[in-house]
Formats: sequence, C-alpha cells, structure tokens
Amino acid sequence: MKFQPIAHRNFLFLQGPPGPFFWELADRLRDLECGIFRINLNGGDQADWPGDATNYRGSRKRWTLFIDRFLSDHAITDVVLFGDCRPLHMAAHRMAQLRKIDVHVFEEGYIRPDWLTLELSGVNGNSSLPRDPAWYLEQAKTLPPLPVRPSITASFNRRARDSYLYYSRTWLTRPFYPFYRSHRKGSVVLEGLGWAYKFLREKSDARHAEHVMATLDEAPFFLFPLQLSTDFQIREHSPFTDMEEAVDYVLYSFARRAPERARLLIKEHPLDARFMDWGSRIERLAKKAGIADRVMHIAGGDVGELSDKTCGMVTVNSTSATLALAAGIPTIALGKAIYNIPGLTCQGRLDDFWTRAQAPDSKVFDAFRRVLYDRCLIYGGLASETATKILVESAIERLAGDRVSRWAPVQIAAE
Repeated sequence: MKFQPIAHRNFLFLQGPPGPFFWELADRLRDLECGIFRINLNGGDQADWPGDATNYRGSRKRWTLFIDRFLSDHAITDVVLFGDCRPLHMAAHRMAQLRKIDVHVFEEGYIRPDWLTLELSGVNGNSSLPRDPAWYLEQAKTLPPLPVRPSITASFNRRARDSYLYYSRTWLTRPFYPFYRSHRKGSVVLEGLGWAYKFLREKSDARHAEHVMATLDEAPFFLFPLQLSTDFQIREHSPFTDMEEAVDYVLYSFARRAPERARLLIKEHPLDARFMDWGSRIERLAKKAGIADRVMHIAGGDVGELSDKTCGMVTVNSTSATLALAAGIPTIALGKAIYNIPGLTCQGRLDDFWTRAQAPDSKVFDAFRRVLYDRCLIYGGLASETATKILVESAIERLAGDRVSRWAPVQIAAE
C-alpha cells in the first residue's frame, strides 16, 4: 500500500457508525493538516457531524455523477466509509476506483471484542484477503506474537443511545432529504418500539437463559448464534434471504442427521429488536421436525462462554465463529466469511458436520489472526468515550501508513 504524506491528503467522509467516531477521527486528521470533507445523506449524518459539510438531497440516480464530480473538484485522495454494501457507498466506491482513489472501509471487527475492521477496498465477502491457509502460514512467519492488551470499556447503553439519536433524527428530518432510503430494511419507528419491548423482556430473558445454561452439561450441544436479517452479511454474503430461512435450514438438517443424544442451542442476536417471537417460532419448527426436546433457545447469555462449552458451532457468517475457532471448537460457515478457510472451518456439508466435525488447526488460526491484526484490525471500540478515543488513535496509525507503533502497549483510563 502506497501513501502520500499524510498532510498532502484530502479525506472524504461518507456515512459512519452512529455516534461521534467519524467526527473525532476527522478532527485528528485536521490536526495533521489533512483536508477534510463530508457528505451528509440524511439528518442522522448531519447530527453526528457538527461541522461544515455538503448535504446531499438528490436522488439515487443523480448520486453517481455527483460523487464523481465531488471527488474530482475537491482533489480527494481518500474516501472513508462504514460498510461497503450500502447502495450509495457502493456507487461511491466504484467511482473512486475509476479515479484510483483509496477507499478505507470500516466495519465491525472480524475478531471480537476490542477490535474494529479497517480494510482497504472492501470487507467481509468483499475482502481481498485470500482463503488459502498456506498463504497465512507464510505471511505470519515475519509477524510478531499477538499483543496482550486490556479489554476495551464497553457500554450497551452507549451504543443504544447513539443509535437512537441517529435514527430518530433521520426520521424527523425526512422532509429535508426526500430521496434518501436507508440501507436497513424495516421501519425506524417499529424498531424503536421493538427496543422498548426488548428492554421490558430483558429480565425474563436473562432468567430463561440462566435456566437453560444450567442444563448444558447434561448432554453435548451444538451452538447456532443468530445474526440480523438486515445485515448485509445475510443479504449479500449468504444463500439465505433472512435468518428465518437459515433457522429452517439448520433445524431440518439437525433433525435428519444429528446424533440422537445431541442438542441444538439457538441464541438470538443481542441487537435484534424486531417484533418477532423467536422462541415460539423455533418451538413450532422443532415440534414439526420431531425434535422439540432437543432444541433450546435463549435471548441472553454470553456467546464467548457458550463457545467454550459447545461441541460445535454452526453459523451463517457471524464473527462469533472466531470465538469458537479460538477455543478449538469445530465450526461450519454456511455463507461467505473471511474465516471460511480450509484448516479452520469444516468444508463439507452441514448434514455431515453433526457427526464428522473436525477441530480447527491451531497453527492456521494463529497465523490467520496475526495477519488480520497486522493488516486490517484496529484496537478500540464504539461503546464508550475511552474506547472511541483509542479507536481514533488506532485508525490514525493505519490511515497514516504507520505500522511501527501498532504493537505498543496502550493504557486505558477508567471511564
């Protein structure tokens, strides 16, 4: 990767994660004498960016040429965005490629917690990293051991607050951005009500999860962590249209091929706030398949703890799989995933996984993880003020092309 001197570069920020991260990152780049530009696509973007910006209120059809001329007129050298499958981001990405402009894509971390992904040109299914275990083993030969760093401070309430402020302002300012259409499916209002319902259920869900987890030692169980149907990981990088299809598929296979003594634990995604009763749906499907006594469902619980206890993990392409791989647990991915590599995940059919699952090769996983840390993971998070400050500094190191200080210890102050 070739970089111009940092002070000679002009950065264009498109949509980021809800909250102050992109604004604080831009502030640090200004300190380094970079040119900073921003295009707001809705009122949520505008609320998260208190400084000067261009508010795009036009149609999707006009966007492609608009962004191309913006890149040219402002001599943009770098585009920064969060998520590379959003329609407007995809168009911007393609026009930037035509002009040989670097596109830096942020996304939730490939390996969690405490890390976010920052990769040049694409993430997840669009990543340029190969799926060849030999390549990772070779690349890792020159890399240092993984750093030991303290856990990042995180607050679920902080993420919920940032998301609420962003999406409520997006909804309230719709008349000012008449052509904007969210990349997310569903209604912001219904999702807000869904969060209220989720908070009301929080204690009862926790009690139910605690009861189920207390029975896990009674027989071997497979773990299936759900993802969000609105996630592009499902919509773009999997064979399923939503998680309901994926659940049907997994339950059908489990009923036909899993050992009689084995059980299946299905865990809801912690950010799933739709008005959908997963428990009732799973119970109904399990009864229909004749396996109601072997299928469990929880809406709470720690996926890391569960990954240590399970005899195998089934996932579409969730990053939760890296927790199982780190614990040496057999794992199968049903969709396109950066970790779906021979030697790490089982490469056969799901029907065969239940009885022939193979543990990941620890040497391949160590090499894979070290390459990820070196090339496309940055330390920090979005769920606290301290985590965001650390994330900003980590991103600056990467954007400036400086790899020297990445491995230095970082001190984390108390919140």
